[in-house]
Amino acid sequence: MPLAGIELAYLVKELQAETEGYYVSNIWGINRNSLLFKLHHPKKPDIMLMASSTGMWITSKKIDSIEPNKLLRRLRSDLLRSKIEKIEQIGTERIAYLTFSNFDNRFVLIIEFFGDGNILLCNYNKKILALLHSIDVKHRQLRVGVEYNPPPTDGIDVINFKKDDFKKILTSSTTIGKTIGRGLGLPKKYVEEIIRLSSIEREKPSNQISDEEIESLYDIINTTITNVIQGNHDPTIINDEDASDVFPIRFSDDNSRAKKVQSFNDGLDIIFSEQILEKGKSLYSDTAEKKIKELENTLEEQKKAISTVEEKSKKISDVANLLFTMQSEGKSNITDSDITQALQNKDSQIIKEKGVSILKITDSKIKIDVNLPLPSIASKLFDESKKQKAAIKSIEKLIKKTENKLEKTIEKGEIARGSIGFSEVRKKSWFERYRWFYTSDGILAVGGRDSSSNSAIIRKYVEKDDKVFHAEINGSPFFILKDRNDKIMPLSISETSHATVCFSRAWKEGMYGVNCYWVTPEQVKKAAPSGQTMGKGSFIIEGSRNYNKISTLKLAVGILHKDENYLLVCGPPEPIKKTCLCYAVIEPGGIEIADMGKKIRANFVGVDEKFAKLFLVDDYVRVLPTGGSKITETGVLEN
Repeated sequence: MPLAGIELAYLVKELQAETEGYYVSNIWGINRNSLLFKLHHPKKPDIMLMASSTGMWITSKKIDSIEPNKLLRRLRSDLLRSKIEKIEQIGTERIAYLTFSNFDNRFVLIIEFFGDGNILLCNYNKKILALLHSIDVKHRQLRVGVEYNPPPTDGIDVINFKKDDFKKILTSSTTIGKTIGRGLGLPKKYVEEIIRLSSIEREKPSNQISDEEIESLYDIINTTITNVIQGNHDPTIINDEDASDVFPIRFSDDNSRAKKVQSFNDGLDIIFSEQILEKGKSLYSDTAEKKIKELENTLEEQKKAISTVEEKSKKISDVANLLFTMQSEGKSNITDSDITQALQNKDSQIIKEKGVSILKITDSKIKIDVNLPLPSIASKLFDESKKQKAAIKSIEKLIKKTENKLEKTIEKGEIARGSIGFSEVRKKSWFERYRWFYTSDGILAVGGRDSSSNSAIIRKYVEKDDKVFHAEINGSPFFILKDRNDKIMPLSISETSHATVCFSRAWKEGMYGVNCYWVTPEQVKKAAPSGQTMGKGSFIIEGSRNYNKISTLKLAVGILHKDENYLLVCGPPEPIKKTCLCYAVIEPGGIEIADMGKKIRANFVGVDEKFAKLFLVDDYVRVLPTGGSKITETGVLEN
């Protein structure tokens, strides 16, 4: 569904109001034509703004990266931490201009929603700095280094058009439907609705429209355009077999196919986001299917080769046995007429090639000395037959490799398809920014991800009854057990110690038997002694320490349903297996962290399709320990 100019006029006005005072905190590339902006405000909730060559809307979803976007690096370099100054549109052209300011720098992001679409980053003087597609045609040129040149305008400005302007386009024999569409730049869905409301025959020539009909058309067009632009909406989604569309205003022929939505923006979010996801799945599926087909063809050819070689080996061996039989019957020379006849019966013959005698057995050619005794020639044939059998073993090894590659490709294809999805944007609890889990006793344990988060946890969230954990290894996080009393809970202590070691450098390097200790908050000194310095995320520990030796390295990833929310958690296996709807136990070694994230997500989606909408691949990767992992167990919560 193309975005209409009058729809964009409304969106620009709405987005301008919604994004006032916001700045860009992050940008993700979704696909080659779509970018997701995370907008932050000091006092208001974050906003996710999707900017695509097909449309622009505020989204409630964070979509997985599907394919690279060539603008992403440049946009992150120039627009991160930039404030959105304004969002505007010239007339009703399907072009949006987003102006960003960052200290003394100002940039304009131009998005074209017609044709193949385009996204261009320009300086404030509209000089192009980067773009999706270069264009070099008669009336315009778009490339890096030139000033942005919008396409020539045609038709009437439908926001400000007058009745006299309307009459001027009704002078040809073109049908009224085409005249309204072309002259006013309105898409088919609006043209059809306007014609329907006017009760004028769509195919009626424009120059045959009566004054009364002109009045009616003009009023209907004005009302329709005003309702769209001013936000007098009654939005619906209509799903067809070929395509789906969102209508900002209620059309008279709406039927059971029409699904009401809260707002026009929500409709765009549903339709456009689904289109992006479906194209992404199709992209991955097509690529995977092509590779699978190629490997299947290779495997088929390799199996045919084995049959061919086996047949050759047997025929050569049969001829060798024939020569031994003929020798036992008193024959001594291979050129003997009885032998040559017997060879012909075996689809074999002696030929000459460049003066050399060749025994041709079906398609095999073997050099021989016709003067040698029959046993010698037969022995050479047996040797050749053995060589053929040796080749079979080589082909079998290739078949095994191809079968393994095919199996992995099928698995990767399934994982890739499962990794394309989106998650609903929700307000997260403070601890979700860090590593966390609930122990078997139901106590929250929270750990740092790096030196900065280690520091934040200790300085901002440690309370007097908590316990502080650290492994005796460089590259260990600090964990805190949010205990609300002085009671020692051995199981929670053990599980938090286990997590602290597993999320340390020990996991990546496969170091078993690492000690972990815990202390009380008052033992953790946040400032170095006089004359000494501490690195970021480091603290001084005073007094005696309580030690636990961790002999195993195991973690579990699971989906936890808590307080009407679904949470993705990683921690010691036992509490995860007891409380999570589904889980995967992992150990060090195996595949890289990104592939493991995809694999676990695909596994969980296989358990329940609804899990696909909960978390992105990035979310899975974020909870995993640093380093390679392998899945050793999967399961679901027992009722």
